[in-house]
Parts: sequence; structure tokens; C-alpha cells
Amino acid sequence: MKFGVALAIWVVVAVLGVTIDGGECKIVQFIFGDSLSDVGNNMYLSRSLAQASLPWYGIDFGNGLPNGRFTNGRTVADIIGDNTGLPRPPAFLSPSLTEDLILENGVNYASGGGGILNETGGYFIQRLSLNKQIELFQGTQQMIISKIGKEKSDEFFKESQYVVALGSNDFINNYLMPVYSDSWKYNDQSFIDYLMETLEGQLRKLHSFGARKLMVFGLGPMGCIPLQRVLSTTGKCQEKTNKLAIAFNRASSKLLDNLSTKLVNASFKFGEAYDVVNDVISNPNKYGFDNADSPCCSFGQIRPALTCLPASTLCEDRSKYVFWDEYHPSDSANELIANELIKKFGFTRVDGTNAPPPSAPSPVTAPSPVIAPSPVG
Repeated sequence: MKFGVALAIWVVVAVLGVTIDGGECKIVQFIFGDSLSDVGNNMYLSRSLAQASLPWYGIDFGNGLPNGRFTNGRTVADIIGDNTGLPRPPAFLSPSLTEDLILENGVNYASGGGGILNETGGYFIQRLSLNKQIELFQGTQQMIISKIGKEKSDEFFKESQYVVALGSNDFINNYLMPVYSDSWKYNDQSFIDYLMETLEGQLRKLHSFGARKLMVFGLGPMGCIPLQRVLSTTGKCQEKTNKLAIAFNRASSKLLDNLSTKLVNASFKFGEAYDVVNDVISNPNKYGFDNADSPCCSFGQIRPALTCLPASTLCEDRSKYVFWDEYHPSDSANELIANELIKKFGFTRVDGTNAPPPSAPSPVTAPSPVIAPSPVG
């Protein structure tokens, strides 16, 4: 779970795939992440406490029922993918996943509560760490090899796009919580060194499996998510947490630059989004928001309510809130951030034209307080 406000943005960049069995070029992406990019994997982890399986999650997406996204609507990855002409990769744990679907759309392995470190998010009981996600990616390769053969499979995976977007859980749901041993085994710098050493090994492993075009997205101002604010004594952003995000970003950028020079044919890039997200949170009115410090979905005066529940109260206008719950941004905030990232990184459509700004947001008026949908599993 988490908003790793980072909005740790695991945006997707368009990349042309290869011709499979004489068909047309495929455009695929493989996403490794946490709750900011989870599109339903945790819904299939029956014992996981990191869930977006109850109303009001998904209220502004499709039929309005929970779909596994930890927001009221779309993720940043959804929006940028849509506006660059990419299909949305399905959740790896979806029962409907097939080899053909993988070849057409790629796969999303992101899991709410997951982190770079295996121990991160342990109290969620079930979640997919980055190591586990990479292990599942290995299984995906075997599925594709059995489908199209080793030679074509190698080419397919080398031409695909890879997005890695984790890290904020490693702080918010690990290092910054005294229930985890990492909180007393390390200091700020040694913990970041530990993260970088682990992440380097994971990225090298992905490269050994064929990943050549890869982007790691950094963290935003984690200390400004509603959970961090409400746990502070002042209600303001926790600067210690924000400084950790900045230090993580600096170290990650250096790591990616280093790997790109050392690994064969690697195009590993770092996506810095801290300033973009920080400006939205610091100057919400500038972007049309009224509230950037509390969640739209809350349990009355009881805070922090760590998840949005059917009995929770929704804000009157979801388009005016930067945050959906204590951890995660709203659909409207994701749309604005996606738009800013499209401009900042110069994303283009797969047909080579400039990517348009994200489409209009979903309806955001509050539902009837009288008739609430029943919980779904």
C-alpha cells in the first residue's frame, strides 16, 4: 500500500516490439511496481492486507466497481500509456492471462505493499516484492518461449520496454517504522546504500533476462502524503521523509547512469519527478485543487484510516483533492501529473507524433450517501 507519493512514477514510454509469427509489430511493456501501479495483482493474493478490493476504490473507473487500483480512477501509468498509444498490460495474477495476451499487451507485476527489499511491507502478510516480481517475469519468459521459441522470444524481450517504480514502501512501510529491524540496523545513508546495492542486483538480473530499454522512476515528496502529515505534530510535511526521497533519487540516478555504461546495449534511464509532484502539492490552487493535505476518502474524524472503506465518507468533489486516501493520489491528480510528465520527458505516441495531454477525467461528483454498493471481494 502506499502513495509513495512518489507518485514514484512508473510511467511508461512507448517502444516498438518485434514481429511475431509474421504478424504486426507489437508494442509491449513490463511494469514492476507497488500500489501506485498495481492494476489488480493484490486482489488475487487472498491473505494480503494491502487491498483495493472494496468500494470506493475504482468508483470513477469503468463500471465503478473495485478493480485493484489503489485510487478512485486511473493510475499515472494508465494515463500516459493511453496517451502514447500503448495497450494497458494486464495483471500477472489475472486468471485470464494467456501467452497471446502477453504478446499483445505485456504484463504488469506491480503489487501494493511491495518494495525493493524482501522484508518491506511484511505486516501486509502477502505482497510481491521486486525480487518476487522478477521471479514471475522469469516464468513469463518460459511461457513465451514455449509459445514462439527461444530465438523469437529473446528478440521479443530485448525489444520490450521495462518500467521499475518502487522505493517509497521501503521507507514508509519499513525503515521509518520501528517494528522493522531495518529501522535500527541502519542510518539514513547506510539504508540508502543497502537499497542501491539491492536494486543494482535486481536491475542486472533483468538485463541478464533481456531487458535493454528500462526506466526507473524516482520518488516524490513522501513526507507530504496525508498519512505522514497526520502522524506529525504539526500537520505539515515531514521534511526528514522528503529528504530521504531526494537522497534516494540522487543515488538512483547515479546508479542508472553507471549501469548504462557498464551493461551491454543497455539504455537504462532514471525518471526524476520530485519537483513536478512537489509543486502540485505545494501549490494546489495553481493546478485547480482545493485540498492537498487530506484524503478525499476518510472515515469521518478517525485518522489515519489506512484504507478507504464502504463506510467512509467521500469529499464532495473528487476533482478538487490531490489525494484519494492516506497514501494514494486521486484520478485527477494522476491525470495532472501524467500531463506534466508527458511534457517534461517529451513522451511521444508510438506513431511518432507528439502525445496529447491526458483525456478528460472521469466523473467526480460524490455518490449518494444513502445507497452504497455492497462490498466485493
